[in-house]
Amino acid sequence: MSAKRLPVFVCILALNTLLGLTQALAEPSIQLPRTGISVDELALLINDNDPLSRETGAYYQRIRQIPEKNVIRLHFPAGKTALSVQEFEPIKAAIDRLTPSHIQAYAVAWTQPYRVGCMSMTSALAFGFDEKYCPATCGPSAASPYFNTGSTYPFDDHKMRPAMMLAGERFDAVKALIDRGVAADRTFPEGTAYLLNTSDKARSVRAGQFGIAKAELGALLPIEEIEADSITGRQDVLFYFTGLTQVPNLGTLKFLPGALADHLTSFGGQLTDSKQMSSLRWLEAGATASYGTVTEPCNHPQKFPMPAVAIFHYLSGATAIEAYWKSVAWPGEGLFIGEPLARPFAPSMNKTSEDTYHLNLISPKKTVWRIEQSDSIMGPFQPLTRGLPVVAGKNTLRIAIPSGTKAYIRLVR
Repeated sequence: MSAKRLPVFVCILALNTLLGLTQALAEPSIQLPRTGISVDELALLINDNDPLSRETGAYYQRIRQIPEKNVIRLHFPAGKTALSVQEFEPIKAAIDRLTPSHIQAYAVAWTQPYRVGCMSMTSALAFGFDEKYCPATCGPSAASPYFNTGSTYPFDDHKMRPAMMLAGERFDAVKALIDRGVAADRTFPEGTAYLLNTSDKARSVRAGQFGIAKAELGALLPIEEIEADSITGRQDVLFYFTGLTQVPNLGTLKFLPGALADHLTSFGGQLTDSKQMSSLRWLEAGATASYGTVTEPCNHPQKFPMPAVAIFHYLSGATAIEAYWKSVAWPGEGLFIGEPLARPFAPSMNKTSEDTYHLNLISPKKTVWRIEQSDSIMGPFQPLTRGLPVVAGKNTLRIAIPSGTKAYIRLVR
């Protein structure tokens, strides 16, 4: 176990900089269980030869407060939809050389290129180019070791860094996307998951998974299974999974900040020149992240997000990049786009009185948490109270922390 993994918790409410201080603080610093990557673990890739990439990267770095040491500036020709393997390899080598060892994922500040040979740009960045991830025969492809895992350290645990593109054809569209992602954080939106079984049965192969999603997660949020080609006029869209070459009526919908949405079709990931509906249309309609394939995948459901998996990890507090990546078993041809750090269901705690806090979280199942205290962030931690019961579903829990409590408090599942 590495030194940085000793505290397996991410600091949500740091009332002072946690640098191993041991003196008593006016109020305790409270740490909640780690449910996803932090901004310090995300590297931002910028193509300095692309004006839109520079503008996107500058805004994203400022709004998410990404450390300068995490910004990787590259130089390669802009405006191409695809890179050859020979063009990509020196770029990937430079990224690998410049990426700090603690980085777990990439935010990619460009829209083109979106493909490397037969792989998507995001998968090529995550795995390196390898044809096993994009077979020419339309058959199965290599599996992701990250699929449906509980890992919150993808690089440390699986030696891959998931990537997501801050994609858009104009800066105002990308800016609106980023702003939605930031606005979503810890808001616990009360939205609905819409799972559509359309008249296009070849592209509705995920419909067989919908019952699992409803049975396992229906107690956590409303899930509607719908036999139709589209929905219209809905004002609470949090998840929208469907299968069509073109999805109508997107302009009539209201996507909540943090919403995930995609359509199973062959070329949705061809962002700027697809003969089918580009996945960019989801972001333009108000979704915060989406997915599409860049080369012909055939309709293997493993090559597309599995709704139950994406919803489960998102509700458990993962970021958009983690929840989406964990939901695709064979992601080699698939492109992930959106605001990677959006995390609407990350646990949060608010102080409500002198000694009382409210903890907000969603728990997929009934469990018990423990509150511990220590003089030092490095421990040792000792129990402060008896176990804290947590029911399945949305929880708002009252926690009393007496005045004079030791400097560091953590909650442990």
